[in-house]
Amino acid sequence: MEAGMSVGYAVRDPANQALPANLADASARARLTPAAVAGIVRLADIWHLTSTEICTLIGDVSERTWFRMKKGQWEGALSQDSLTRISALIGIFKGLRLLFSEALADEWVRLPNKGPLYGGRRPLDVMIEGGIPKLLQVRQHIDALRGGL
Repeated sequence: MEAGMSVGYAVRDPANQALPANLADASARARLTPAAVAGIVRLADIWHLTSTEICTLIGDVSERTWFRMKKGQWEGALSQDSLTRISALIGIFKGLRLLFSEALADEWVRLPNKGPLYGGRRPLDVMIEGGIPKLLQVRQHIDALRGGL
């Protein structure tokens, strides 16, 4: 190597890395729920989701509970399943906003997509029908488009 040149390496200290939340722990779910609810309420509004669509995407949430969540009148804790679903949806939203203009990013889930994962269908319909596995596949697809394979 020539004089004055150096190679930098990113060093990660495992002791300083935060571990992911244990969603099997009730206290962790209770701690994460308010932020998850606030995020999904905003996302549902931005994506213009119907109550049926969002309740299906979230999983085990009734429409009555959803309406209470939207009004800030729900004090429960989301299930591990629902938190996982919301995490995937927020990741999809964030990835789309990084990839596309705001208008296209916000409409993308409603547009027919010819990609192999979607087969000409809307990503929203694929996620609703496919549950967590499809939510995660859509998230991985968006991350791959961003170069985060």
